[in-house]
Amino acid sequence: MVESYAGDISCDTAWEILNDDPGAVLVDVRTDAEWTFVGVPDLRAVGKRPLFVAWQQFPAMTVNPRFVETVCESGLGAADTVVVLSRAGARSAAAAQALTEAGFRRCYSVADGFEGDKDDTGRRGGLNGWKAHGLPWVQS
Repeated sequence: MVESYAGDISCDTAWEILNDDPGAVLVDVRTDAEWTFVGVPDLRAVGKRPLFVAWQQFPAMTVNPRFVETVCESGLGAADTVVVLSRAGARSAAAAQALTEAGFRRCYSVADGFEGDKDDTGRRGGLNGWKAHGLPWVQS
């Protein structure tokens, strides 16, 4: 039986982990377009920078076959705490599971993601998620 990733966490819990665990790393698994046009977490207040590795490749949105390899090439290993972030939590859960299957032991998925769920008008970023919780972020 394959072990499941460490669990889904809130944005606030993710921030606490990143602040309290000196070795914890945020892996943002969204696409280049999302990083550029929607924004990215700003971790300077906790003395860190996110690692950007797309789980899916734009525009086809096929799973990145080098995802785990690229994360490992960044220097992360099985003993590191990894907080995985996507737009609304689906891709981060899949990526956290893939890392766990590759031997990582502490992979968490940010359940609401960077933008969270859609509101009544179909827009993201206001109901829940990193941005809606008022956590630091920047946009290029």
